[in-house]
Amino acid sequence: MMKRYVMAAALAVVLAGCSSVKLDPATGSYPAGSGAAGATGPGGSSTAVAPVNAHGLAADAQGGPVGVGRVILFDFDSFVVKPEYQDLVEQHARFLQADHGRNVALEGHADERGSREYNLALGQKRAEAVRRALALLGASDAQVEAVSFGKERPAVTGHTEEAYSQNRRVELRYR
Repeated sequence: MMKRYVMAAALAVVLAGCSSVKLDPATGSYPAGSGAAGATGPGGSSTAVAPVNAHGLAADAQGGPVGVGRVILFDFDSFVVKPEYQDLVEQHARFLQADHGRNVALEGHADERGSREYNLALGQKRAEAVRRALALLGASDAQVEAVSFGKERPAVTGHTEEAYSQNRRVELRYR
């Protein structure tokens, strides 16, 4: 696998060295009319060439898949991943499967009700449930770490059911 990346990088260097048209450093693109940004089709018309993502999923600024949520909410006293989060889990699993260099920490949380020890255990069970779901969908165990913060890091402060429901969660954090 690594050999393929090295070959692709070497080919890119060779091809970049062959170009007589240089990128404009101010815009990061080729100068207009250079022909480098597009190919000339039949009849002399220019056709744009779109960039290609080899894995089909782009990474956002936090290192995860673009446009995919990072929080999975749970019911009270439960560590069952709800069906409405199936698509989110599948997208993260595909992202991890496509790039084995990516790692994610699954941070399990609980609301403030219950003892510290109970909530740490519940947060761990929630994180492990998401880890198992990712593994079943093709993510490598080596890429995923499940940790618990229990009730120590609430997302929302307050003593309402709405606040509690936002704190019963697993957050996916890419590293």
